[in-house]
Amino acid sequence: MRTNPLARKLATTASALALAASGLLLSSSPASAATSCYASSCTGLDPSTTVCQSDARTVRTSDWGVELRYSPACRAAWARKTSGASADTVIRVSNTNGESRSVYYGGYGTVYTAMVNDKDIYAWACETRAYATLETHCTDSY
Repeated sequence: MRTNPLARKLATTASALALAASGLLLSSSPASAATSCYASSCTGLDPSTTVCQSDARTVRTSDWGVELRYSPACRAAWARKTSGASADTVIRVSNTNGESRSVYYGGYGTVYTAMVNDKDIYAWACETRAYATLETHCTDSY
């Protein structure tokens, strides 16, 4: 399932404006430790250490519960898993440029991958469970 490109650009623009406005409101506070990135410069970065987490939303969820998270302001995506997996699971985010990041999930707590570029391309999140036949379930692309 693909999103209408115009709707996606409008959502991105609105989120970027909201993020910029919030930055103006907080300009009198001390400098934040969060870094800024955009599109390909976000690839490989931890979303929790960037401004990308500020406007992130879950845009797709697989039947096994792995989520594709997306930041419109950063134009970056990552995978997140919060519960319900085997003790031997790999969570992965990939994009149509062939970039991929993964993280091991032990079956409890929350884990997330590093980010990949999602500017004018598509990304998806997958979960591979190793306890049987390396079965993999993925989200639709966004």
